[in-house]
Parts: sequence; structure tokens; C-alpha cells
Amino acid sequence: QVQLVESGGGLVQSGGSLRLSCAASGSIFGTYVMSWTRQAPGKGLEWVSGIYSDGRIYYADSMKGRFTIFRDNAKNTVYLQMNSLKPDDTAVYYCAAIGRDWGQGTQVTVSS
Repeated sequence: QVQLVESGGGLVQSGGSLRLSCAASGSIFGTYVMSWTRQAPGKGLEWVSGIYSDGRIYYADSMKGRFTIFRDNAKNTVYLQMNSLKPDDTAVYYCAAIGRDWGQGTQVTVSS
């Protein structure tokens, strides 16, 4: 079991930026496939981005060019840099170690 703790959420105006962090427990973080998923109010889960241990990165089409995922294996942390935020990006953002565990989520609210 992996413990994941997200941080960095908050309230930001449309067009602004936020950087989410997800700190993981364990000594083999570098082998994990990590992802970010979000859930907007009243909607289902929406996959945002994923990063493999070999550095391959994938984004949902609506996030390409605005969001950047990266990881620091020395710090057991994965990040999601979000730029040009829109009100539609308002959601609870969850990180996950694929096949292992999910974090508790961090709220992102984008005001218009």
C-alpha cells in the first residue's frame, strides 16, 4: 500500500496557474506509474494525465498545452503544473499510483 498526499489546490482566477503536488510513501516510487484524475461537481471521474517510470507522459486532449506533469523521484513526488486555468477546470484533483492507491484529493476552484 502506498500513501499519497496531495497539496497545492486552492482558489484561483480564470487564466491563473496552480501547481499540485503529490507526495508518496515508499522506497520504490521511481517504479510507479503515476496519474492525475479529477472530478468536477456533479460529474464523474476524468483522467487528466499520466507519467511512467521511464518518463513517458500522456495527457487528456483538453489539457494538452495547459497542464504539465512531472516527477521528482528523489523527493517521491509527482506534480501537475496547471496554467491558463478555466472555470471548467474546477474539480477535486486526485493523484494515484496506478494499481496501488489513490490520494485523498485536493480542491481546485477557478473563478470567472
